[in-house]
Amino acid sequence: MFGPERYRCPASDVFKARGLWLRDRAASKPEALESFTNSPFMAAADRLERPEDAPYGYRKRPLHDGLRQWTEHALRMYHKACPPDPGLRPAQSPWVYRYSPPVTDDRGTASRYRISAWGRCFESADGRRRELRLPATRLRERGEAERAVAALVAAEGDSDPRVEEVKVLQFALSDGRSATVFEGTRAQAVELYRAHGAPAVRALLNSQEYRPGSACVSCVAAPVCPALPRAEGLLGIADRTRPRRSWSATTGRGHRSCPARGYLRGLRLPVEDTLERNAAAERGRAVHQFLAERHGRQDAAPCTAEIPEEWVPEGYRLPDAELLLGAELLRHHAEVCPLRRAEPRSEIRIEPRLVFDDTPSDLVVVADPDLLYRDAGGWVWRETKTSGSVRGRRDVLAAYPQLALAVKIIGSGLLPGPRAGGRVELELLRPGGVDLRTLDPFAPHTRTAAEKVLKEQVSGWHSELSFEAVPGPECTSCEVAKWCTARPAQSDTAEVGL
Repeated sequence: MFGPERYRCPASDVFKARGLWLRDRAASKPEALESFTNSPFMAAADRLERPEDAPYGYRKRPLHDGLRQWTEHALRMYHKACPPDPGLRPAQSPWVYRYSPPVTDDRGTASRYRISAWGRCFESADGRRRELRLPATRLRERGEAERAVAALVAAEGDSDPRVEEVKVLQFALSDGRSATVFEGTRAQAVELYRAHGAPAVRALLNSQEYRPGSACVSCVAAPVCPALPRAEGLLGIADRTRPRRSWSATTGRGHRSCPARGYLRGLRLPVEDTLERNAAAERGRAVHQFLAERHGRQDAAPCTAEIPEEWVPEGYRLPDAELLLGAELLRHHAEVCPLRRAEPRSEIRIEPRLVFDDTPSDLVVVADPDLLYRDAGGWVWRETKTSGSVRGRRDVLAAYPQLALAVKIIGSGLLPGPRAGGRVELELLRPGGVDLRTLDPFAPHTRTAAEKVLKEQVSGWHSELSFEAVPGPECTSCEVAKWCTARPAQSDTAEVGL
């Protein structure tokens, strides 16, 4: 609950922490396949490290082929990151810190607290040393609250007065690297928690922030959530018998390309960086970030054709050819910058996350427009695309399904404020210039075309249960093909028993 905010909702975490959920909403219609990416790894590690005990991460659902390949890889990387230490042995059970205040606390009725950390727990035979190993897909910077809570669980979990030394490390299941998160005495761990952990726990329990997103899929409060708009029939599917899921245009594209590809992307498995972050893709992302930063300036001034020589945002590296092309595309953008049309003092929303509950299909719909602004009182949805080609697409709704979703959202009046008017814009930046295409979400033929595209994008995925791979020419450009045994050419890999 103290990890990256992108996939968390503070209000949802409060409900969970207070035990207001007996089970999550998605559990009432479970997926046919295991959907918790690292649960099979934890179960397999249990069977290897504690074969005499029933694994607490026992797998109940079958694994997709790609998840099985990832689990075998993750086990190898775990053994690389954490080779056997003869001075440590697996703990009998995961550590849990328990606390009972002398009186009911000021938040209501809580009389007991339990704090846990999801990881591998090891201890010395004499109980003096403890080591908590936190799994991660890739190493990342841990915040002070995360460090403090993990240190407390390692030091005080399942209270043992013998504990003197505590170590918390994270290990990357993708490449076998590890990094120390905390190392010190028991007293130092407790002091760290008092300084950074306890305030974070209090803030979490007192939070009243709703942050709609993927967490809405499993949230039992979703039907009455004040921050989750209802969108009856947004996707054109009327079937609540299928598992509750979240859908976006990216989901639809991935599934139509290959069901396994979309599924493995949904599990957030590591991708092949040489494909995911090729020069053209990086240039497109860099252009988008540059525009987002410019549009977000306080003066809200329209973009100009004056592009700095070093325009690339921090964190991107582009070859000279892409650097020059990106600058050219940005100069073309100045001709149609949306801030030229935005109303003075208009509400300008840059890359907002829009989330809706499509009740008839029991789906959470997620959209991330490049920019929303108001013109003549109506909302305008702007999508910006870059290309190194001089040729454009004729059927832009089919080529860019997010435009079909935009047409339905604006045309259905799902955005806040006045519902009169509005449009969807596609800005195509190419070497030869810029095309600005406009879609009227209230025109019957546009709405019909958008509904057709959405139905094609959603229907097959909505009924899908097995997400089997469909090998073909696209396998060579598939960023998750390394986890797929169905790809035409594959390298031999060592097996680790599960």
